[in-house]
Amino acid sequence: MDRFSPGWSRPFLRLSRIDRPIGTWLLLIPCWWGLLLAGLADPGGVSLQDGLLAIGFAVGALLMRGAGCTWNDISDRHLDAQVARTRTRPIPAGDVSVTRAVVWMGAQTLAAATILLLFNPFARWLCLAALIPAAVYPFAKRFTWWPQVFLGIAFNWGALLGWAAHAGSLSTPPALLYGAGICWTLFYDTIYAHQDRSDDVPAGNRSTALLFGRRTKTWLVGFGTATVGLMALAVTQALSPEADTATRILATFGVAGFAVHLGRQLWRLDIDSPEVCLRLFQSNRNAGLIPVGLFVAAAVL
Repeated sequence: MDRFSPGWSRPFLRLSRIDRPIGTWLLLIPCWWGLLLAGLADPGGVSLQDGLLAIGFAVGALLMRGAGCTWNDISDRHLDAQVARTRTRPIPAGDVSVTRAVVWMGAQTLAAATILLLFNPFARWLCLAALIPAAVYPFAKRFTWWPQVFLGIAFNWGALLGWAAHAGSLSTPPALLYGAGICWTLFYDTIYAHQDRSDDVPAGNRSTALLFGRRTKTWLVGFGTATVGLMALAVTQALSPEADTATRILATFGVAGFAVHLGRQLWRLDIDSPEVCLRLFQSNRNAGLIPVGLFVAAAVL
């Protein structure tokens, strides 16, 4: 980013976390899960339109994650100044004014709105509804020890949206998949939050990392188990009765590979090492892409 972007744009790009793409991936992956699962549930399978939707979700995730990060930094500008990891962000560092940040957030949101042209009417309304949890999330750590739940509600909305973009409605499988995504967010963001424990206490921030403390691994086992179990139920209920054995095996392997990856993270977790916590958090991109790859293989058979 610093090598190729103009100097004036860099604070705005950092505000959108363009230099840290993991958040975009974690917002995008549930969209692809939902879209692919809807394709597996459809006797007609996937189509060229689904490919266009997958690209649209990628662009939309990049823009809306940028807008969300900008809103988060506007809302948290005073708290960010008190935390070592965040005090160098553009607003607390004085690189971008609040007014310009608001304009930048609006520009990204408007650009993302063009993606709505790809969606059916039901999916458009569902997409607009996603703005509500996204707006609430930055304030959650001020009034609850479970801000990761609010992040999960916002970040995994794409599981519902991906399904709706293909099917034009919702049913039990996307609801189960959405629950799996929320539990997954509780898993990875609790790990992430352990980086900030020493700064969060004096700043008055709350998190599941502080709530769980030394019991974190036990809670993560529960979240990981719930994630895999709900995803397995979603796949089982979504698969068309006409689905052949190979399709079922590939989809099941997608869930199993995801489970193995979460288990490896638990094995390597050291909550007292910020470096390990960050590395494990970032590895969830690869974890989430395992079902994506095998769902694609199952869908195109």
